[in-house]
Amino acid sequence: MDTLVLDQSYMPINRIPWRDAVSMLLRGRAEVIEEDDSRHVTCGQFSWGMPSIIRTLYHLAGSVRRGVKFNRKNLYFRDHGKCQYCGCKVAMDDFEFEHVIPKGQGGTTCWENIVASCTKCNQFKRNRTPHQAGMTLLSKPTKPKASTGSLLMILKDTANIPRSWRDYLVSIGYWTVGLDPD
Repeated sequence: MDTLVLDQSYMPINRIPWRDAVSMLLRGRAEVIEEDDSRHVTCGQFSWGMPSIIRTLYHLAGSVRRGVKFNRKNLYFRDHGKCQYCGCKVAMDDFEFEHVIPKGQGGTTCWENIVASCTKCNQFKRNRTPHQAGMTLLSKPTKPKASTGSLLMILKDTANIPRSWRDYLVSIGYWTVGLDPD
């Protein structure tokens, strides 16, 4: 079971294993916001509800500045598990890193130049730009905002999100979704 971690202002920042949450609590780095009373942690003679939601008591230095780590899993979540050329759903184990501007043409491996792709589109595009291959990107690759990345990591297993987390996850959408100009 995982524990939702909130920052000092009650914004969700991470999802961690319950053992890590207990460690933070025992070291005085966090406080329990909500427990799962159906599960218990026992230590010697003491027993308490499993921490479902905790809040950090101290500012986590650098957590916002670092942003979202560039890796395969986060790229998959950023692109919603879809090939950015044809739009088909691709399994996490099957998608390919696709350089929009190929390395052979000066492209780099970074958020702004990599998209998720199915094997068929990746092989068709080869060592060409989308324009050269006559292909169109469904969305421009960008580096996710730190808050968006936190949401992606928290939502990585949506089937197992406890009901108690939902009020806090809605707050991410409130603060990170852009407003319509209308």
